[in-house]
Amino acid sequence: MRRHFRLTALAAGLVFASGAFAASPTTIPADAVAAATTLRDKAMADDTAYNVVSSLTTEVGERLAGSPADQRGRDWAVAKFKALGFDKVYVEPVTFPLWERHSEHAAIVGEHAQNLALTALGYSAGTPAGGLTAEVVAFPTLQALKDADPATIKGKIVFLDAKMTRQKDGHDYGIGSPQRTQGPVIAASKGAAATLVRSAGTDTHSRTPHTGVTGFTDPAKAIPAAALSLPDADQLDRLLALGKPLQIKLDLDVGFKGTYTGANVIGEITGKKHPNEVVAIGGHLDSWDLGTGAIDDGAGVAIAMAAAKLIHDMPQRPDRTIRVIAFANEEMGLWGGRAYADKHAGEVAKFQLGTESDFGSGPVWRMTASVKPEARGAIEQIAKVLEPIGVAYDANKPGGGGSDLSQMHGKGMAALSLTQDGTTYFDFHHNANDTLDKIDPKELAQNVAVYATFAYMAAQAKGDFGSAPGAFAKDGAHD
Repeated sequence: MRRHFRLTALAAGLVFASGAFAASPTTIPADAVAAATTLRDKAMADDTAYNVVSSLTTEVGERLAGSPADQRGRDWAVAKFKALGFDKVYVEPVTFPLWERHSEHAAIVGEHAQNLALTALGYSAGTPAGGLTAEVVAFPTLQALKDADPATIKGKIVFLDAKMTRQKDGHDYGIGSPQRTQGPVIAASKGAAATLVRSAGTDTHSRTPHTGVTGFTDPAKAIPAAALSLPDADQLDRLLALGKPLQIKLDLDVGFKGTYTGANVIGEITGKKHPNEVVAIGGHLDSWDLGTGAIDDGAGVAIAMAAAKLIHDMPQRPDRTIRVIAFANEEMGLWGGRAYADKHAGEVAKFQLGTESDFGSGPVWRMTASVKPEARGAIEQIAKVLEPIGVAYDANKPGGGGSDLSQMHGKGMAALSLTQDGTTYFDFHHNANDTLDKIDPKELAQNVAVYATFAYMAAQAKGDFGSAPGAFAKDGAHD
């Protein structure tokens, strides 16, 4: 019986492969396309998202994961979801290492004594009481550090000096982020006393250092690590070019303080036909502590909340549920995204389509997708509605789902990437200038229009976009 079943199944597979029973294409009905067009135009003139991000950054301010503001941010999100009329609001716990910042200072000592503008990096160790003083050894790239003889590093402060430039798609973060995350770990493995990095930023005229997480996972292996503002990194370059040994005194009162349990905050607009099938959108609720987390990522939370609110206010409910997730602690390692994916991996086939906004508030200019082949036509339908507001569809690139939802994409969720104009994003990313005034209300509204349009059309689609366990494991699309 088992052998017969296997042969029958094999034969069915061959027939399917031949095209005799080809899967039906996913399509979006004409009435849904028309409704989405109206929704798009309404969203372009809507100020809900701006009001939401203004509320978050004013009433809560910075939201470092695990700080007192973490709980205030979650309380704010629950209240805001309810005020906006979401049908269901709930939280899911997320536990992560607790890291705290208290004070930070650095200065060049000796002949050219002067202070340096810097900030400690997440998961950095603190310095001994009274600070540490050591000679600086510089490396122009991360690869140069990898290739270095440990004997040239032991007991010294490693300075990593790779530079980023402004790019519309922000691809130079591929230089700055690995330097910040991997550099301190490599330096520690080679016996360095501490690490300084040129900030992962593009604001060359501002002495505002950019923080961010390191790759330290074991407190016992962490060393002090900090980022210099770009002008201060340039100053250090000039001093090192004099050819004399240079010493820096570094004093960081920071470090691990056990663990903390926060939460993802989730709001839903319940679908009327398929309530257990969801379109997932969101942003991360936490932020770094230097600014007020407006572009990173108050804007993303506001975009998703406002998009779902506009769908809620349509004459008829969407066929599928719109789920907005305000993720916990993205900044120090995607803790909320990973916890969410672990909890919901078994339900991945019920996720119709998803993506997260986490690249500021500049206008969306490109859409890419990771979906099954039979759903490409539906993606093209979405693209046609978005084209008039400046979004181009690139069918040759995969979609990754955004930062936190990349984790669900990794489990098999069909995903988009909605790329915003990030030309100036890294001027303000992770620094003290990440504040509300950096958000243009009209550009923010364009983001809402994009998210509302795609989410509604995906919710109304006849057919699915291919979510299934392991469906996109090989597309390399994780953000």
